[in-house]
Amino acid sequence: MNICVFLSAADLDERYTAAARDFATRLGKAGHTLVWGGSDTGLMKVVADGVQEAGGRLVGVSVDFLAHKARPNADQMVIAGDLAERKALLLAKSDAIVVMVGGTGTLDEATEILELKKHGKHSKPVVLLNTAGFYDGLKAQFHRMEDEGFLPRPLSELVFFAEDGPTALAHLEAEIAAR
Repeated sequence: MNICVFLSAADLDERYTAAARDFATRLGKAGHTLVWGGSDTGLMKVVADGVQEAGGRLVGVSVDFLAHKARPNADQMVIAGDLAERKALLLAKSDAIVVMVGGTGTLDEATEILELKKHGKHSKPVVLLNTAGFYDGLKAQFHRMEDEGFLPRPLSELVFFAEDGPTALAHLEAEIAAR
C-alpha cells in the first residue's frame, strides 16, 4: 500500500519524533511505501529514515523551491512546480492518507484532502493521527462543523481519528482490505 503522510519538516520535540519513528517503522516492516513531501529534514526525515530502515520504499514529491532539501536516496523523487501540483501528485500516488503533526502547510494539505473527499473526488481512507493530543482542538472543531450542519456527509465518512500509530495503520489496512 502507498501511504501518503502529511507532516512537518521541522525539528520537533521527542514526544512527536518518537511516535513518528514508531509509525514509520511499522509502515516499513509491513512492506508499505511512504509517499511524502520528500524533505530530508525534521520530522519528514525521521519518518523517511524509519520507513527505509524497516524495509519500506520512499516516494517523495517535493516542490521546486524546496528541491534543495529533497532526500537524495529516495526510491523515487518528483519535483513539482508548485504546491498545488505537489498536493495533486501526493494524492495520485497514494492509496491512503495519514495526517501527522505539522504547521500551516500540513493543515492546508489535510483540509484540501478532506474537501476533495467530501465532494467525492477521491474515496481513499484518511487518518488524522492525534499524537499527544496535538489535534484535539481541530477534532473538536470538526465535530462542531458536523453538529451545526456544515458537513454534508458524516465526519466518520471523511476521516478517522487515531490516537497512536498502531491504531492508524490497522485502520488503513482494514479499509484497503475491505475494498
